[in-house]
Amino acid sequence: MKALRFELSIPRYGLALAASKLGRGAGTAARVGPLSFVDDEAPPPLPGPEWVRVRPLLAGICGSDLATVEGISSRYFEPIVSFPFTPGHEVVGALESGQRVVLEPVLGCVARGIRPACTACASGQLGRCERITFGRVDAGLQTGFCCDTGGGWSTAMVAHPSQLHVVADELTDEDAVMIEPAACAIHGALAGGSFDGAAVAVIGAGTLGLLVVAALTRWNRPASLIVAAKHPHQRALATQLGATVGCDPSALRRTVRSVTGSLAIGDGEVSRLTGGADAVIDCVGSPQSLADAMAVVRPGGTIVLVGMPGVVKFDLTPLWHREIRLLGAYAYGIESALAGRRTFALAMELVAALRLGSMVSALYPLDRYQDALAHAGAAGRRGAVKIAFDLRQERIR
Repeated sequence: MKALRFELSIPRYGLALAASKLGRGAGTAARVGPLSFVDDEAPPPLPGPEWVRVRPLLAGICGSDLATVEGISSRYFEPIVSFPFTPGHEVVGALESGQRVVLEPVLGCVARGIRPACTACASGQLGRCERITFGRVDAGLQTGFCCDTGGGWSTAMVAHPSQLHVVADELTDEDAVMIEPAACAIHGALAGGSFDGAAVAVIGAGTLGLLVVAALTRWNRPASLIVAAKHPHQRALATQLGATVGCDPSALRRTVRSVTGSLAIGDGEVSRLTGGADAVIDCVGSPQSLADAMAVVRPGGTIVLVGMPGVVKFDLTPLWHREIRLLGAYAYGIESALAGRRTFALAMELVAALRLGSMVSALYPLDRYQDALAHAGAAGRRGAVKIAFDLRQERIR
């Protein structure tokens, strides 16, 4: 089969990191780093009798994939991945019967054949699974980071039936590949509790940020929804999806101040608001975005970290002094705020209602992975949103 394979290679990892620090982008990092294209890979064996084979049709490229390729992801992940792995966890694929399915990639207790399941899995919160290095398959927090499952950046992979959701006929493949990122966004939009009638700021308007805006508009209904986005097309899309106002990140303090009637204190790097937004959802996870979130959230407010942060250094004094609540929002599970509905069911509803396949800006064949990753890494600058691999014409071999 054809696949992109990520090897454990310290020298090549170092080259990818160097390319990233020099600003060469994900395309260069892919060329010199541990990721390579192979066309003679053996399909992964089935880990157990319940497991099934899946032929990827489309597979998205997300921020965590780019961080991995560029060598800038946190060392925190080292014990919970296994090598070599094939990336790709945003996947719409086909079973041997031809039935289209979308992958819920978390490798929890059920997929791993662990009985009884851990407390988190038993309650439906698969993203909090305590057993992601145990059981029937090797270490891997998700498909796409586990050597035994394969991943979406290939022509063949395996999955446990508990990970698969049937795709409705009315959804295109482009719609379906947006379901997994939509589930992440919905989980983040609901993680901080009810924002009904509140002032909420969203930092970042790539795929994740835009989907958070869509989810907030549909289910959490803030009175004011401010979106900080670098690029004009992102601000326009955010407004179409329900944002009250879009602004450049450099204008976030000024915009939140105007919307909430707060006063400003200080200037430059130590400027902040006396009040601010009731909640901030950070879809970037950089030192700057976290500092901005701290500066514009009101005392006693909530910051939800949805973007994968990596290793960041920032001043926690505002967290202490202003009694700010900082929450992480990873993956998906059961959403108690919406009658215990499964996040993926909500994601399918959101994608179908808004036909979010329109966010898929470009598709690439697998052997043009360097171009694809370069495009994904520069999506904002190039007026794009979601970049994905198109495997529909590839032969498994």
